[in-house]
Amino acid sequence: MAFDENIPTAPLISIIYREHAKFINEIVKEEGLSFGLHPLLINIYKNEGINQEQLAQAFHLNESTITRNLKKLEAKGFIERTKDKRKKIIKVTPKGEKSAQKVMDYDEKWDGKIKENLTDEEYDNFLKTLRKISEELI
Repeated sequence: MAFDENIPTAPLISIIYREHAKFINEIVKEEGLSFGLHPLLINIYKNEGINQEQLAQAFHLNESTITRNLKKLEAKGFIERTKDKRKKIIKVTPKGEKSAQKVMDYDEKWDGKIKENLTDEEYDNFLKTLRKISEELI
C-alpha cells in the first residue's frame, strides 16, 4: 500500500504502533500480560535489582503509575519487590524470566518484519532517527 507523500508523520507513527500492538498482543496475552505491562517486565528482566524510581525515569512516567503496574505484575507472579533501606528493589521471578524471554524473542521477530523491506543501512538509520527524535522530544 502506498501512502500519499503529503501525509504527516503522526499517522505513520500511529500505524506502526498499532501494527506492533496487534503483532505483540498475541504472545503477550498467551503469557498473561498486557501490551502496557510487557515493556516494564522486560526492563526489569534486563536490569535485575532496579528500583521504582529508576523505572519511572526510564519510562518517563510518574512513580504512582509505575507502582500500579508493578502491583499488577507482582499479583500475577512475574516479579518480586523487596525493601532495601528506603527503596523497593524489583526482581523477576522464574515465571517472569520465562515470559520476558518469550516476549523479547517475539519482539525480535517484529524487528525482522521491519527489516524485510529495508537494507541494513536503512534499518540502522531508521533506529538512529527514532532515537534522536525520541531524545529530543523528552
